[in-house]
Amino acid sequence: MAPPKPPSATRLQGVSIMRPIVYGNTATLLNKDQPHPTASPDHTHEWTISVQGVNGEDISYFVKKVMFKLHDTYANSMRTVESPPFAVTETGWGEFDIAIKVFFVPDPSAAVATEGKPLQVYHHLKLHPYGPDAERIKAEGLPVSSWSYDEVIFNEPTEAMWDVLKQGTPGMPLVGSDGLGVFSRETEQEECDRLQAALMKVSEMTRQQKNAILEMERAVKREMEAS
Repeated sequence: MAPPKPPSATRLQGVSIMRPIVYGNTATLLNKDQPHPTASPDHTHEWTISVQGVNGEDISYFVKKVMFKLHDTYANSMRTVESPPFAVTETGWGEFDIAIKVFFVPDPSAAVATEGKPLQVYHHLKLHPYGPDAERIKAEGLPVSSWSYDEVIFNEPTEAMWDVLKQGTPGMPLVGSDGLGVFSRETEQEECDRLQAALMKVSEMTRQQKNAILEMERAVKREMEAS
């Protein structure tokens, strides 16, 4: 019987392969009547940050591990997950940015298994709903979610790495007729909703300040007329 053929280190010139991923979080409001077994008394939400494939596809065939850098107030703020699901669940009360590093499996044809350059992205942890449905989501206690879509491009992989990468479910990225990914549109809409809410708050504060100034002017005028 012939020995197995070693993985080929020949590079596929001019060839690229794309693997899509999504990353983000879901969050639910903690029930005040049923205390969480591990949450601090001031925590309001339970949330999960994760990296996964589109439609929940298992990405462990090309992702080796994922590192999540949480806020420094969390014990062991650097979390490393080396098997799927690549996710971290915690409780908290505030929103903050999470740095995510995605490390890929080594090339099978490499003489020494070394880690390549990881993909680094950032995600703003979302706990509170924004936009026109915010009040309904709060009233019904529905979960809040925020997701982003990205494409990992492997340029001129070796034949061995090509065999690894093509294990994934084939298919094109989720792109709409306007050329924007559906996750990109969702993130853009969330940011628009956030900005709109901020503008409304600023507008209300400005109105209140104007009313206060007018009332002060009226008071000064009344004092001058009285004297």
